[in-house]
Amino acid sequence: MNNGSNALDRLMGAGAPAVGPLGQATAIEQSRAVAEVQAMVVVAQQRPRNIQAAVTEMRQSCDLETMAERAFYRYRRGTTNVSGPTVQLMRELARCFGNITYGIAELKRDDVAGVSEMQAFAWDLQTNTRSAQIFIVPHMRDKKSGPERLVDLRDIYESTANNGARRLREAIRSVLPPWFVEEAIERCNQTLRNGGGKPLPQRIADALKLFGGRGVTPGQIETKLGRKQADWNEHDVAQLVVVYKSIDRGEVTIQEEFPPERITAGEIKANAGRKSEETSQPTT
Repeated sequence: MNNGSNALDRLMGAGAPAVGPLGQATAIEQSRAVAEVQAMVVVAQQRPRNIQAAVTEMRQSCDLETMAERAFYRYRRGTTNVSGPTVQLMRELARCFGNITYGIAELKRDDVAGVSEMQAFAWDLQTNTRSAQIFIVPHMRDKKSGPERLVDLRDIYESTANNGARRLREAIRSVLPPWFVEEAIERCNQTLRNGGGKPLPQRIADALKLFGGRGVTPGQIETKLGRKQADWNEHDVAQLVVVYKSIDRGEVTIQEEFPPERITAGEIKANAGRKSEETSQPTT
């Protein structure tokens, strides 16, 4: 139980200076949290994970199309695209691996300064491996016109939750074995390439319909993929799935992923010529 006690001390911040007397409700909640963590440590030591069962469960989960479609994020940073496994995938892998607890907490909010002090952590209760990060989230939203101060409580909550989710993703990943995560990523990629067993032409037609509903033309998609529709393969369609889900989650915008098609000088002249012919035709 020594390992559990030491880890518990670190989790609860043993040795930190007292900030003042605790209220009765706070003291009760803290005692409950301590007892809950102690119980989780004991259970993890008494019921160690079965690695083979964890791998089997991970593979079954990553073979599901619904899981694979939520497995990757994508957003723009400057002129480059950034992508990787989502926090949803990391949470699922933590569940499959077992004996891992994780979370996000707002430690302090300063409405005068307009910041929140947050913590994200993940803890392997069986091996006593823990990753935690304390970070500051400004109550601001970046806009083209400049940073905008957030005052609405819902906006502040969404901002802190989104920032916390990114740190939580990395915290969970750092306590999972790299080979476990890499196999899951490759498995999800393969599931996306398979497309649920649908023929490739049908998957292409479905993708065109989805993006068409958002005003994206086939020409814009061809420009993005760098090849004509007739040359698209399973990898191209899988990439489009990731892009569409990222747009749905608000990680990127349609304008960022699919800039308006450029019109050449020749096309402008041709259009002008057609309009001129239409206006010059006599009316009856």
